[in-house]
Amino acid sequence: MMRPAPRTAARLALALLGWAALASTVLAAGSPLRVALTGGFLVICPGAAVLLARPTVARTAGGPDRLAAASLAVALSTATAALTAVALLGYHVFSVGAALAALAAVTTVLALVPHRTRRGRPAGARPRHGRWRPGRARRPAGGLAAAALLVSAAACSGTPGTAGGSGPTGSGTGLPAGAAANRPPAPGTWRLVFDDEFTGSSLDTANWTTCYDWNDGGCTNAGNGEDQWYQPGQVKAGGGRLTLTAQPRTVKGSDGRTYPWVSGMVSTGRDSWNAEPRHTFTYGYFAASIKVPANPHGFFPAFWLIPAATRGTPPEVDIAEFPNTDQYVHMNLHWRGADGSDQHVGQNWGPADFSAGYHVFGVDWEPAAVTWYVDGKAWFQVTDPSRIPTVAMEIVINLAVGYLESPPAGTDSAALQAQWVQVWQH
Repeated sequence: MMRPAPRTAARLALALLGWAALASTVLAAGSPLRVALTGGFLVICPGAAVLLARPTVARTAGGPDRLAAASLAVALSTATAALTAVALLGYHVFSVGAALAALAAVTTVLALVPHRTRRGRPAGARPRHGRWRPGRARRPAGGLAAAALLVSAAACSGTPGTAGGSGPTGSGTGLPAGAAANRPPAPGTWRLVFDDEFTGSSLDTANWTTCYDWNDGGCTNAGNGEDQWYQPGQVKAGGGRLTLTAQPRTVKGSDGRTYPWVSGMVSTGRDSWNAEPRHTFTYGYFAASIKVPANPHGFFPAFWLIPAATRGTPPEVDIAEFPNTDQYVHMNLHWRGADGSDQHVGQNWGPADFSAGYHVFGVDWEPAAVTWYVDGKAWFQVTDPSRIPTVAMEIVINLAVGYLESPPAGTDSAALQAQWVQVWQH
């Protein structure tokens, strides 16, 4: 005999909670409501929806083991979240918003699948023929073991694109979903010390300023002869994305010069010369998921490190630079020579269409070596201790204009986008 399963309200709640968690990402990071919605959804809802969707045998006596069912739901939720993160990373489209949207869609479908239950034997009854074998209803540990195996497989499998097929060990405790999935490919045990996934409604000014600290009311890098004047309005953040936009607009800078372009930049440095920097770092693994402009000529996107104390270079670590190209990434290290001059060494890697999607650019800065990575694979290394920086550094991401060449006539804009920025240390 077949009968409809009850608890329709619970099914609707499961379906809606995922979308509520996704909507909560517009709130500031650390918001209690956001933490409660996303945490509650990720921990229990996908797994509970899987359990509700499976066909089960109803008992006429004895209720199900609720604790075992809850444990199984948590294990299944963990496995589902891990597999979703790995899949999105494989296509270089991972973000917290994308992961929540995928999990919310799966949970909704599973929760709303019509579900029927067949009446089974009374609890404790034995099969009519053959030797007695415990069934799933009496041995939830079997399901838990399978779920645990799935979680282990997802956690231990290498992230697509990483060198050697496996990542390093790390604490992982309390990490956001995106951070846990983006552990450094460099060897060692790591802890996350900085993470911005741009999931709020605006730029987190506790992490970033929108100018170099040697100018007020906007700024530029005069040493490169660039054509842009950086302004806060050219920086947008939210929904899992940072966007720096360059546009042709004539402005007069506070340095007295006239600039034909405005553009955007962010830095973990100061608001003004005498202020304290927001974040500085000495050694660690620095990484960002970045997509460069598709119209590269005349533009110079960069992700780099500059000294916090002297505010000027060298030293300088260019994690990823794209001067007038979207096909080759430039990786450079600058140091001060014995005569005080700027010395540098570097390597370019490509070709690859870095404007077609997001790629992860990283550098592992250690006392004995500096190693550059693209999508988890090491491509360049410097091991001369005399060239390796030893001072605290700030992070800079910027979109310069007019370095070595100007944009073609008629170019109306260009944009550099980033999904997240992270720093890990031992």
